[in-house]
Amino acid sequence: MDSTVATSYRVSRGIARARARNFYFGIWLLPRERRDALCAIYAFMRHADDVADGDAVVADKMARLREWRADLDRALAGDCAGNPILPAFHHAATRYRIPPEYFHELLAGAEMDLTVHAYATFDDLYQYCYRVASVVGLCSLQVFGFSDPAAKNLAERCGVAFQLTNILRDLREDAATGRTYLPEEDLRKFGLTPASVASSAADSAFVNLVHFEAQRAREFYEQSRPLIGMVHKESRPALWTMISIYWNLLETIDRNPAAVLRGRVSLPTMDKAMLAARGAGMRIKLRLGMSEGGKRD
Repeated sequence: MDSTVATSYRVSRGIARARARNFYFGIWLLPRERRDALCAIYAFMRHADDVADGDAVVADKMARLREWRADLDRALAGDCAGNPILPAFHHAATRYRIPPEYFHELLAGAEMDLTVHAYATFDDLYQYCYRVASVVGLCSLQVFGFSDPAAKNLAERCGVAFQLTNILRDLREDAATGRTYLPEEDLRKFGLTPASVASSAADSAFVNLVHFEAQRAREFYEQSRPLIGMVHKESRPALWTMISIYWNLLETIDRNPAAVLRGRVSLPTMDKAMLAARGAGMRIKLRLGMSEGGKRD
């Protein structure tokens, strides 16, 4: 491997280790080459998120995202222009044949964060979830490896489940910045408005709204669970761990909806580590050619 690419992977690993609070518990269970590829892809996506979430004015953010889109196109063509993460990104995207449109959709999602502050219906929100989360799942699917085309639809639905969980987790933080991701049709269903959510107490209407949205997310998780068995065996422990962490985060929120009004809810590090340990156990069994029941396949 070229020394520039190797250095770029090292930088990307550092970014993923420091910033991917939930995903990294799964990423580290992958074989080295797949793990490095996901770190490189994460670093590319993290930069787009940081631009969209930064303190600059909207016009400057849009300009920076346009520049990042141009950098993306050059990188996919092999011109990484001295950027520290793009050599690894190009190497990973090429090696795992990730369609360029996935990355363009992600940047379109980042731009939506700058121009769209509310969603009328769940169908409207679904497009946003697809762009900022489902395409992450589709990129990851290329790295995990799969043979059944049906896996793509399941990866899309898994991404929606993750993003709905994120929306509930970040409800207070987003409301403080004037963003309301929960569909307006859902707010009306429970007699709420974006303004009332921003200043809400944990009354019965709010609690019922969170339960409703959590159930919707839960259905997407359930629909996507067969995906674990559809990716290459060596990738299954990582995917199981990622899904399990987010599922447990959703359950934590659903058990105590009021917590999201006090700040960002997170799964304790020990809980995530325990799930990762179970994933590591799965990996050992797979290497030994054993089934979940402990018998050889």
